[in-house]
Amino acid sequence: MKKAVTANTSSATKTDGASPSKLIDGRIKELGDWRGEMLGRIRGLIKQADPEVVEEWKWRGVPVWEHDGIICTGETYKAVVKLTFAKGAALDDPAGLFNSSLDGNVRRAIDIREGEKINEKALKALMRAAVELNGSKKKPAKKRST
Repeated sequence: MKKAVTANTSSATKTDGASPSKLIDGRIKELGDWRGEMLGRIRGLIKQADPEVVEEWKWRGVPVWEHDGIICTGETYKAVVKLTFAKGAALDDPAGLFNSSLDGNVRRAIDIREGEKINEKALKALMRAAVELNGSKKKPAKKRST
């Protein structure tokens, strides 16, 4: 299994009380190359697709976007920026964005390599579909007895 690459391991694992959004800002800055630029672009597209998205920082340094559950993670490796959709196998992908983790029963991923173009419209549609799927799986509120 590949490990996520970070420019500064200490800042990737120590949060020092910083908000997840600030930690993601730091990750983008510390990468300092095409991966940071790409992660920043993707982050912007996620926020455009779902202005109510919540940013988290999990698993010792992985950016996570949530809305009624995890939408996707944004991992950075030496050769790719990987967006892993928590429930990707249940999503329609008419544009064929998913190109990694295709054999799994639950997750699907998009590996983006240096210089690759992003189909922004299709990615935002996929994000919105993931949010909708998460929302459809919410547990109904318990009825109160009077």
